[in-house]
Amino acid sequence: MSEKKFFKQTKPFRVPTHDGKLIEEHFGHASTRTSQFSVAHMVAPPHWSEPHQTPQFDEITIVTRGKKMIEIDGEEVEVNAGESILIKAGARIRYANPYDHETEYWSVCIPAFDISTVNREEE
Repeated sequence: MSEKKFFKQTKPFRVPTHDGKLIEEHFGHASTRTSQFSVAHMVAPPHWSEPHQTPQFDEITIVTRGKKMIEIDGEEVEVNAGESILIKAGARIRYANPYDHETEYWSVCIPAFDISTVNREEE
């Protein structure tokens, strides 16, 4: 009998957070033990932000609702619903939703997001 050529994710891993942000990892270290890439669905509440970080992975963000502000090596870049952005490994970044509405987006990391390689700064 041959191995299945697909995996349908029906129960993404809900990452525990303390800042009101929803993170559901569909594929990655926590959900499927996948290290090559990760895919996560996120909803950031109004006026949310993360500390600066310098990830050792590429990250693609696809905004599906609202807009997101990303500081990349000191430059602020706004990404609106229907837009996407690729940020290369090694950039110093800070993700934020400084707006009055939720922001919904998907994140794809290559290789997979890993807390040990995100290099998050203390605030």
